[in-house]
Amino acid sequence: MQQPDSPAQRHRENLAGEMQAASRVTVIGMILDAFLGFIKVIGGALFHSQALLVDGIHSFTDVASDLVVLGVMKLSRQEPDDCHPYGHQRIETFGTLVLGSILIAVGAALAWENTLRLIDGTADNLPEWPVLVAAAVSVLGKEWIYRYTRHVGEAIRSDLIIANAWHSRTDAFSSLVVLVSTIGAMLGVVWLDIVAAVVIALIIIHIGWKFTWDSVQELIDTGLSPEDTEMLKDIARSTDGVLNVHELRSRRMGQDILLDIHLVVRPEISVSEGHQIGMQVVTGMRNSLDNILDINFHIDAENDEDPNPTTEKLPSRAEVGEIISEHLGDIPQRSRLRLHYLRNKLHLEIFLDEPDPEGVFTLENARHQLEGYPWFGSVRIWVAGP
Repeated sequence: MQQPDSPAQRHRENLAGEMQAASRVTVIGMILDAFLGFIKVIGGALFHSQALLVDGIHSFTDVASDLVVLGVMKLSRQEPDDCHPYGHQRIETFGTLVLGSILIAVGAALAWENTLRLIDGTADNLPEWPVLVAAAVSVLGKEWIYRYTRHVGEAIRSDLIIANAWHSRTDAFSSLVVLVSTIGAMLGVVWLDIVAAVVIALIIIHIGWKFTWDSVQELIDTGLSPEDTEMLKDIARSTDGVLNVHELRSRRMGQDILLDIHLVVRPEISVSEGHQIGMQVVTGMRNSLDNILDINFHIDAENDEDPNPTTEKLPSRAEVGEIISEHLGDIPQRSRLRLHYLRNKLHLEIFLDEPDPEGVFTLENARHQLEGYPWFGSVRIWVAGP
């Protein structure tokens, strides 16, 4: 029978598939940018349109940004290693930050240049009709690649690819400005294209700022929203065996979510039962949010946010064994000792798998010998039946 894939193997397969999809759409966009840049630069030079010429240069800058995206996606989709045990998705976050900064810079430059043109009242030479054709082809082509790229970015949960899609749409906006300005110039309303250019430049700046700000928030480990955090806490509290949740920390890495949670359970349960309860909490949380990469849960027998949490000053198992041997003698063979560290007290359970023939390990004797220690809380002795 074929064994099911492990989570690590599925994660590697997902990374490979995402990398392939991201590379394919970026290469297609890069080829389109190069083609549009060529026809716009040539068209602008031949048919007297400075706006189309500048727009062609803008398209060639998109080719450079596509190359950056390809490199960043390849690095960010690498498997975790010893130096980066959580993966390399933060490289994608940094790439999104850079791309957003480029959008802000491009938008600011366009806004400044066209504002100066509006103030000076200067007008370019009258463009010819082929400029309209080149601008229309650019608008349609860039709008198509925007929709295609954004669809892929949402499918693989990549902010970088989505940001690159919006970068493509800025080129469509620029070409739309060229289209409007050319029509306006031919109709005699030369200033119309300048006002439209300023408005679109402000939209570009807004888009770039959104991606930049979101990336900064992620790089400084901003957690989930209060609503999502409370939802995850409710899932943990409703899990059988969980008494309370007193800490839940979250952070994002790319589209993935990393969680640390402290679960309060009954103090008398075994370590294995506590772990099983934690795994049930993990399952419930993963079912609620499908982009949780890692959940680190800590099992607590008490709320260590209380005013007097248990400290490390209590004796260890080896020290307790020495104290018992000193006062009660060696614990009989095939016996077990269970320790509970609660509220700065140590509670002992001694399990005798066979009766104590000398009668030393009695509840009264053990309590009498140990009650003088400041850390002593209680003692229980269990004797196996016949």
